Amino acid sequence: MLTKRIIPCLDIKDGRTVKGIKFKNLIDAGDPVELASYYSAQGADELVFLDISATAEKRKTFASLVNEIAQKINIPFTVGGGITSVEEARRLLLAGADKVSINSAAVRNPALITELSKAFGSQCVVVAIDAKQIEGEWIVHLVGGKEPTSLRLFDWAKQVVKLGAGEILFTSMNNDGTKQGFANEALQKLSTRVNVPIIASGGAGSIQHFADTFLLGGADAALAASVFHFNEITLPNLKQKLQSQAIAIRL
Repeated sequence: MLTKRIIPCLDIKDGRTVKGIKFKNLIDAGDPVELASYYSAQGADELVFLDISATAEKRKTFASLVNEIAQKINIPFTVGGGITSVEEARRLLLAGADKVSINSAAVRNPALITELSKAFGSQCVVVAIDAKQIEGEWIVHLVGGKEPTSLRLFDWAKQVVKLGAGEILFTSMNNDGTKQGFANEALQKLSTRVNVPIIASGGAGSIQHFADTFLLGGADAALAASVFHFNEITLPNLKQKLQSQAIAIRL
C-alpha cells in the first residue's frame, strides 16, 4: 500500500512566507528557508513552494530562493508560480526543485503540460487547480483565484491527465484558510475520475481533517500551511495520530 503524504506549503510573496483566508488578507508567516529546513527535519514527506504573485506580476519565480531552500532540505520539493515554458521549468529544476507546478499557464496553454511531460517525465509535472464551488458547480479560477474561467474542475482534471500531468494539486477556494476541513466530497469524485495522485489543499484545521481527507476524500496527499506555520499541529504528532487510525504513513 502506498503511504499517504503530508506536505507543508510555503506560499511566497516578496520573499516571505504568507498565509491568507480564501486567497485574501495575507499575513506574514515567516522566513521560507527557515520553515523549509524545520519541516524537513520534522518529517514532512514533501514540500511545496508557490510564488503566489509571480503570475499576476508577470515575472519568473525566484530561482535563487529555490536554490537556497533546496540546499537545506532532503525531501522532494515542488515549485510553482509563473512557469510558462520548458526553459523556465528547467531553470527551477536545475536550482534544486524535484517537480514543477503549473496552474494559470496550463489553462492558457494546455500544450505546455505535454511539453513539460516530454521534457522531464510526467512524474515531474504537477498541475495545480484552484476551484470555487458556485451554485453547485466547481469553477476553475486563475491568477491566485482572481480570475474565473469557463472550465469545470472534473473536466479540466481529466484533460490535464490526458495531456501528461503526473499529479494534481486541488485547492478548494471555499475551504482555503477556514480550518473547517478539506473539500472531501469533491476530492472523492476527483479521485474516481483520474488515475494520478491527488493532493488535497484548503481547509486543514485539525488532525481529524487530515484523517478525513485520506479516509473519506480518497486523497493521496494532504497539503497545509497555517496549521504548521503557527505550530497549531506538529508533524510528528500528526503522523502518529494518523497511524493510530490505520492510515499508512511514513514516520
